Amino acid sequence: MSTDLPERDGDGYLRSMDDWTPEVGAAMAAADGFELSDEHWEHINKAREYFEDSQTVPPIRKFIKYVNGDKKAMFALWQTGPMKPITKYGGLPKPTGCV
Repeated sequence: MSTDLPERDGDGYLRSMDDWTPEVGAAMAAADGFELSDEHWEHINKAREYFEDSQTVPPIRKFIKYVNGDKKAMFALWQTGPMKPITKYGGLPKPTGCV
């Protein structure tokens, strides 16, 4: 069973945050050739929690502190700057700043 992807912008972000579900996030990652592990989902869910509380996407330093994480490990896990894929697959707005 495949999940139809909602409309996305040129960077692959959902045009409407209301279109996000975990299944949509997983399908977006799969379309990008990226498989989400339980650890990836922990980061996505924590970012969504942070956004729900503050209505902002945290900068990477603040997010690493928020999840009590390790910067090098997080970059290795995501294979890139973590906030872009975390927010993209989590149905959140694009992060501002260096991504």
